Amino acid sequence: MIRVVIADDEPLIRAGIRMILTSAEDITVVAESGNGREAVELALAHRADVVLLDIQMPVLDGLSALPELRRAVPGARPLILTTFGEPENVLGALRGGGAGFLLKDSAPEELIRAVRAAASGDAYLSPAATRHVIDSLGSGERDDRARRARDRLADLVPREREVLELLGEGLSNAEIGSRLRMSEATVKSYVSRILAKLGCANRVQAALMARDAGLGTR
Repeated sequence: MIRVVIADDEPLIRAGIRMILTSAEDITVVAESGNGREAVELALAHRADVVLLDIQMPVLDGLSALPELRRAVPGARPLILTTFGEPENVLGALRGGGAGFLLKDSAPEELIRAVRAAASGDAYLSPAATRHVIDSLGSGERDDRARRARDRLADLVPREREVLELLGEGLSNAEIGSRLRMSEATVKSYVSRILAKLGCANRVQAALMARDAGLGTR
């Protein structure tokens, strides 16, 4: 079973997330919290596999909870929930080591998919969320990010670009392998090489770079 801790300061949101996640046979919600500090403590106490973190919470917000969670429970995978009040907060969450992010109004199936992806060591990047972040940037900043991303992608071979494009769509290793007719182990090898070439710390950063460069948007 995938053990999940939900951290959100809105009780109705927590209740809705719990109802969705517990409908999946392989997911159990082991604890809930209204603040980031308690979420870290609960993740440690319950040996959580995935921690769903809202960005704005009292006591300790989701962004500040990320480093504490990594220190206290390095095996737990944090997923960021956001309503996109501040796009820079989402980018900060990814730089801070979040295993992915998604919108609070995501479809139930997407939430379950994100939790499963995080638990399996993949990352989940909502395509709609990514588009929102990029579209929220000023035109000059978008152009600069696109130019830098295309420059960094120049060293990728065609097959690596194909893998990166699907990664940018939020697909898991297994889904990428099915799409490209490769084994999951081969996909993992490609992803590792892509991260090294791009200088990305995780899949989410690579996926954002793919979106910046325009992969999959034409």
